[in-house]
Amino acid sequence: MEKQKWGFKENHELHAAAAITVRNILQAIIGNIDETRTGKPMIHLGHGDPSVYPCFQTSTVVEDALVEAIRSAKYNCYAPGVGIIPARRAVAEHLSRDLPYKLTTDDIFLTVGANHAIEVLVKVLARPGANILFARPNYSLYEAQSRCNLLEVRHFDLIAEKGWEVDIDGVKALADDNTVAIVLINPGNPCGNVFTFEHMQKIAETARQLGILVIADEVYAYQVFGENPFIPMGVFGDIAPVVTLGTLSKRWIVPGWRFGWIAITDPTGILHKTGISSSIKSCLELTADPPTVIQAAVPHIMENTPESFFLNINKLLKEAADLFYERLKEIPLLECPHKPEGSMFAMVKINISAFDDVVDDTDFCMKLAKEESIILFPGYAVGLKNWVRVSFASEPKVLEDAIGRVKAFCLRHAKQ
Repeated sequence: MEKQKWGFKENHELHAAAAITVRNILQAIIGNIDETRTGKPMIHLGHGDPSVYPCFQTSTVVEDALVEAIRSAKYNCYAPGVGIIPARRAVAEHLSRDLPYKLTTDDIFLTVGANHAIEVLVKVLARPGANILFARPNYSLYEAQSRCNLLEVRHFDLIAEKGWEVDIDGVKALADDNTVAIVLINPGNPCGNVFTFEHMQKIAETARQLGILVIADEVYAYQVFGENPFIPMGVFGDIAPVVTLGTLSKRWIVPGWRFGWIAITDPTGILHKTGISSSIKSCLELTADPPTVIQAAVPHIMENTPESFFLNINKLLKEAADLFYERLKEIPLLECPHKPEGSMFAMVKINISAFDDVVDDTDFCMKLAKEESIILFPGYAVGLKNWVRVSFASEPKVLEDAIGRVKAFCLRHAKQ
């Protein structure tokens, strides 16, 4: 009997792109955990979601705003592709507080979290032959989306010995006439660094020299607890055009709400003149948008969340970062070269040569999950082989337990 032929087939490019996403990699690691066998509850330090811990619960203002929006029965409808005006206005006013110019509703586009914003921007910028500059290490979804959209990726280094500063000479060497943008994540994911004003100004000047825009990923905006304050990249928008990504997810501790935005922080109007703003709008007409009830809650959330809530979250993050950094010094096979100053992450270097039977960072994470029920994120996925990304955003007793288990694992597998 003749075999039936079908006109459709598996999409291997999608598989390849999904393989380097945080979700896919974490699921593979979680698959090694058997809490019944180990007798140890799982501790997840592989992603930036501390919402499971009572001390990191969101503000009641946030909860009440959503309940009020639902009960009003006014927001069970579809929203415009770019978002409803009150929410866009609230985001514009929120961002304008620390900019030397005012944003308007026309500068704000609402998205289904930052991941959706990344997808939109990559689609907008992709064209045959174009390339984009990402840091090494970086947030892996940028790589995955670029791969899906046939946008060439080029990597510049973040220098650990300089507090994860951008290698600006490396950026200049990578760029050419087909380079469209440079992506900066500040505060840093995965490094926990916070750029200085002077360094950010140099980056903006470099972008202007190269004729490229800056994509400022500020998902962890204002979550800083070191010497450097958070400076929005939009402050330098008069030097080079800046597109800013942000969310409610991290600062308000509601990552599951999936509410974010793209902001045109470009006071000279270059992105409007070149059609980037209109292209973002067109792209959003083709995709999903955040639930209307969440959009409706945003003005109340941004206007009424007390400053004490944010101060407390940053206090908790600082205490966790201090604890993590000091306790990690007790494990000679691991090194954190730069104490976290922002976000919820730190990069930790593994001395693979000191292990007896651990071959690389993936093997380290897989075996650690199997033996100790601890989830860490392997560094190869963010561009640094034989490192791991650790989220320290958890309760102190949980973090203490996790570091103790990691130490026991390292000592058990160390060369004698």
